[in-house]
Amino acid sequence: MFTFLIVLISIIAVLMTLVVLLQSGKGGGLAGIAAGGATTQILGSRQAPDFLEKATWTLATAFIVLCILSNFVIGPETQGSSVIQQNADAGAVQAPVLPAPADAAPADAGADEGGNE
Repeated sequence: MFTFLIVLISIIAVLMTLVVLLQSGKGGGLAGIAAGGATTQILGSRQAPDFLEKATWTLATAFIVLCILSNFVIGPETQGSSVIQQNADAGAVQAPVLPAPADAAPADAGADEGGNE
């Protein structure tokens, strides 16, 4: 279920990016000069920006809701999968074992020759 939500969130993110990039700016700029200004609203070419704006709000709402829901759907297979968390749950963290230097003598080699019995 968690993987499905992540895939769905990714698809919505790509769609929202495309919809936002298709929209023209609110300031008009060169697009407002070329289109004729107020005549475009009378002739009905304002429907495409309205649709894109509604699509943006809908996709953004779905994106936020799915992101919040994905936090509640996280299952046990994704929790505690870290090595640090597994060691913390075990109770103790083991210290790393370092190899002995090559020139050092073994610690118990001189114990047998001491003459004490």
